[in-house]
Amino acid sequence: MATSGPSAAGGAAAAAAAAAKDSWPELVGQPSEEAKKKIKEDKPDADVQVIPADAFVTMDFNTGRVRVFVDSNDKVARAPRIG
Repeated sequence: MATSGPSAAGGAAAAAAAAAKDSWPELVGQPSEEAKKKIKEDKPDADVQVIPADAFVTMDFNTGRVRVFVDSNDKVARAPRIG
């Protein structure tokens, strides 16, 4: 007998939220390689770019790109996000 209720709906909601993820604030302070790995787990088709925090970048918005800005110690300086 199939059941529906909070647990079934909650699982679907969690899956939808993971699919719609557009930023990774939990990666701030992590090494860039760990950040790239986590982003690729969440969004396998992403073009993950590791960039120095003070670098100039284009302002175009690209839904397939995630920029990871890193400090001089190769740690994530700000939350990576799609764009």
